[in-house]
Amino acid sequence: MKWRSLLLSPLLFIFLVSISTGFHGLVLSHTIPEEHDHQHSNEMRLELIHRHSPQLTGKLVHEASNNNMPKSQQQRILELVLRDTTRHRMISHKRGQYGPNSRRKNWEFNTSIEMPMHSGADYGAGEYFVQVRVGKPAQKFLLIADTGSELTWVYCSTRNTHKRRHRNHRRVFHADRSSSFETIPCLSNMCKVQLANLFSLTTCPTPITPCAYDFSYIDGSAALGIFANEIITVGLTNGRKMMLDNVLVGCTESTQGDAFKGADGVLGLGYSKFSFVTKAAEKFGGKFSYCLVDHLSPMNISNYLIFGGTRNKHSLLGNVRYTKLLLNVMPSFYAINVMGISIGDVMLRIPVEVWNAKVGGGTILDSGTSLTILAEPAYKPVMNALGISLSKYKRLSSDIKPFEYCFNSTGFDQSLVPRLVFHFADGARFEPLVKSYIIDVAPQTKCLGFLSVRWPGTSVIGNIMQQNHLWEFDLVRSVVGFAPSSCTCT
Repeated sequence: MKWRSLLLSPLLFIFLVSISTGFHGLVLSHTIPEEHDHQHSNEMRLELIHRHSPQLTGKLVHEASNNNMPKSQQQRILELVLRDTTRHRMISHKRGQYGPNSRRKNWEFNTSIEMPMHSGADYGAGEYFVQVRVGKPAQKFLLIADTGSELTWVYCSTRNTHKRRHRNHRRVFHADRSSSFETIPCLSNMCKVQLANLFSLTTCPTPITPCAYDFSYIDGSAALGIFANEIITVGLTNGRKMMLDNVLVGCTESTQGDAFKGADGVLGLGYSKFSFVTKAAEKFGGKFSYCLVDHLSPMNISNYLIFGGTRNKHSLLGNVRYTKLLLNVMPSFYAINVMGISIGDVMLRIPVEVWNAKVGGGTILDSGTSLTILAEPAYKPVMNALGISLSKYKRLSSDIKPFEYCFNSTGFDQSLVPRLVFHFADGARFEPLVKSYIIDVAPQTKCLGFLSVRWPGTSVIGNIMQQNHLWEFDLVRSVVGFAPSSCTCT
C-alpha cells in the first residue's frame, strides 16, 4: 500500500464526498431514468449545507459543535465577524507568502458536475457543508468547501496512526482499507518541489517514506499528515456516478485548534494545480458555479455547487454579465478587477491604488468570508455615503462592535436606500441586494455590513454580498459570470 496526502485551507463549504478506490473513469451506479433531461447528464452537483443546519444535527456534525450554536442573531453575526477577521489575516499572510510568478497549469477541458447547499439561517455560522464518500467500501465524510484552499484533506487513519489521535472524530478515513490510496514518496520531485507551497516537510528518513505536511493557520490551528493520490466519486445529475482519479488528498493524522470543528476535512476549491477544482474542471468544461441563498433564508431552501453547464439549472432574474478573473495576480484566490464603487449612481472618490494588487490592494471573490471587507480608503467613503442615506433612522448610540454604523430599523424601507454598485474595469456592474449590505443584526436593529482593513490591504466581496446571484467561474476563459437569481434549481 502506498501513501499520499492533501493540504488543508480555511473554511467555506462542507461536502460529503465519496471516494471509491480501485477503479478509474466512469462508473454507472444505475441507469439513467427515461424522463431525465439528457442535456443535464454532464454535470456534477454537490449540495451545500449550512454549518448549523438541523439537517446535520445528530447525523453528520458532532454533538459538541451543535451544543455551541450561537443563541441569537447578534451572536451569529458576531461569530461571522470573528471568523472573517481570522480568515482575512490568512489571506494577507498568504499574499505575502506566494509570489506573483507562481506557475499555473494551462488546462484543456471537455465536460461538468453539480452539488446542493442549505442555508442554516437560524443556526449560525457562515460555512456550508457537502456530503461525500471516500474509499472502497464507501466511507462518508463532511467536508468544508473552500475557495481559498488549495488542498483537499480528510481526517485519516493509517497503520501507523495512534488510535487516540482521532478520538473526538466519528468519521475517519481508513487508508489501509483503500486499494487505490497511493502515497507520494518523500524523495520525489513532487514532494520536494511541487508540493513545497503546500508545506511539505523535508524530512525523508527512507526513499519510500510518504511525503508529509505540517500546515499551519494564522489562528494557530494546524493539520499534520501525509500526501496521497486518491479517487473521489461524485454524483452526476443523471443519477450516474463518476470517479475522479489521481486527486491529491491530504491524509490528516492530527490537528490542533478549533478551526475544523464539526467537519471531517476540507475540499480545496482554490485555483491551484493540485486543488479539487482543477481536477473536477478538467472533466466538466473548466467551469464551476454556485448560487447562495439569503443567509437568513428558510431552512428548506437548497443551494448547489455545480461543475459544468449550470445556467439552465437556476432561476435567473436578469442577464449574465462577465468580468475578467485575474487568476495569476493573487495565486489560489479568485481576484477581480474592480475600478470603483458607486452609491445612488454617484461614483465615490476612492484612490485607484485600492484596487491595484500590484501595490498591495486588489479585490477577491471569497465564499469563505461572510461579510464584505474593504481597505480603509474605500471603506470610509462607502460608510459615509450610506450613513447619509440612513440619517432619517435613529442611529444607535452604542453601535454593535465591530460594526461602525447601526440603527433602529423600525419603519425601514429598503426601496428608499440608494443602490450600491461595484464597477469592474471592463464595464461590468455588480448590483447586490440592499439586504446584502444593510444586514439584520438583532431585533429592530440593522447595521452596515462592512468591515475595514488597514491599507495596504486586500478587499473581499464576501458570501453575503454574493447571495441571490449565480456565480459561474470559467477557468478556461479566465472570466466569472454573474446574474441575479432565486438560486432554485429547475
